Amino acid sequence: MSERIESDAQDRARGIPPASLARLPIYLRVLTNLLADEVERVSSEELAEAAGVNSPQLRRDLSHLGTYGTRGVGYDVKVLMTEISHVLGLSQQWRVAIIGAGNLGRALAGYSGFGTRGFDVAAIFDADQLVVGTEIGYLRVAPMSQLEQVLSMTRVNMAVLAVPGAVAQEVADRIVAAGITSILSFAPVVLQVPEHVQVRKVDVATELQILAYHAQRAQDPDVPESHAL
Repeated sequence: MSERIESDAQDRARGIPPASLARLPIYLRVLTNLLADEVERVSSEELAEAAGVNSPQLRRDLSHLGTYGTRGVGYDVKVLMTEISHVLGLSQQWRVAIIGAGNLGRALAGYSGFGTRGFDVAAIFDADQLVVGTEIGYLRVAPMSQLEQVLSMTRVNMAVLAVPGAVAQEVADRIVAAGITSILSFAPVVLQVPEHVQVRKVDVATELQILAYHAQRAQDPDVPESHAL
């Protein structure tokens, strides 16, 4: 039965628009906080306000899950959490490797929020021999020469790239060859990967530029509006 639920959830996820999919983790975070406060039911208006969206948008997003709530009653917090978790694939175990133990990699390895959201950081690597062997929390930095061996041994199925752009493609090629098909990249380059590999790129500089645009527009209404941002 659980396998059937997972299959149905994956089918629904494939049909969810990217913008709606991007908001599901926000709803899940709000629901998690509500459950921690022992709230059992929540209205679409309350959930939307806490998530920073309007209630029609929230209802449209959740309708892609086949979830519509009950008029006058709202959503069952625990049930909705379960449905969103299934769609996002959080009901299975995700073991993460961080490639790069510089300032960013160390900060990511020490982030406690991963564990509470279903992600187990199982390994961290670096090419600098002065860094290899040092400890970050309960992890010991492994050398890049042992990348494939450690990925297999730790059963990692997701990787985070926190390496310079000059070596990012080479590292991506190695982890893809090792069977990793989900990559979160902080490298300032566009990675070339096979179609079956999913890559999410985090570009902090670009996000700051977009933020600067909105800040400038708030100060000067004559700045042209861009619906793409």
